[in-house]
Amino acid sequence: MLERETERLIVRKFTKDDWKDLYDYLSIPEVVKYEPYDVFTKNDCIEEAKSRAYEQRDMFWAVCFKKSRKMIGHVYFAQLEPDELKTWTIGYVFNPKYYGNGYATEACKSILQYGFKVKNAHRIVAGVCAENKPSWKLLERLSMRKEAHFIKNIFFEKTSEGKPIWNDAYRYAMLSTEYDG
Repeated sequence: MLERETERLIVRKFTKDDWKDLYDYLSIPEVVKYEPYDVFTKNDCIEEAKSRAYEQRDMFWAVCFKKSRKMIGHVYFAQLEPDELKTWTIGYVFNPKYYGNGYATEACKSILQYGFKVKNAHRIVAGVCAENKPSWKLLERLSMRKEAHFIKNIFFEKTSEGKPIWNDAYRYAMLSTEYDG
């Protein structure tokens, strides 16, 4: 199994058995507030873990404590089309029980290194809702630069009448020439 090791974490490919830890955080409304999906049920997580383990194997990385192997979040990392542009996107979702300890920063640094050093990415990008300050602050800790502010271009919920509630979004990026890891 492909794994990356950091000081405190193992960042590895998903297994079908990760569903319980996935359910621990994807079932919390605040965690998925800025995601393009709603809260997950137990059965959703069973199916999602299988999908990430087998069908989407190259896109999702489970972030686990090194000692206990408990999964505390995940990182999404996928190449954008067309392939010849060598551009990848990164995203992340973590269990709030572990917020504020630098685990997401540590895991994302490992994936940035993988992207630039192993996958030979030219550019890695991330999109984030402007209201999600902890998320864009993480991107800044990773030394990614804000290169766009999109006005009212994304929504995560609708009004009772079914109309989108539009949000601003930021786009962050880092070029291989800017990466110093």
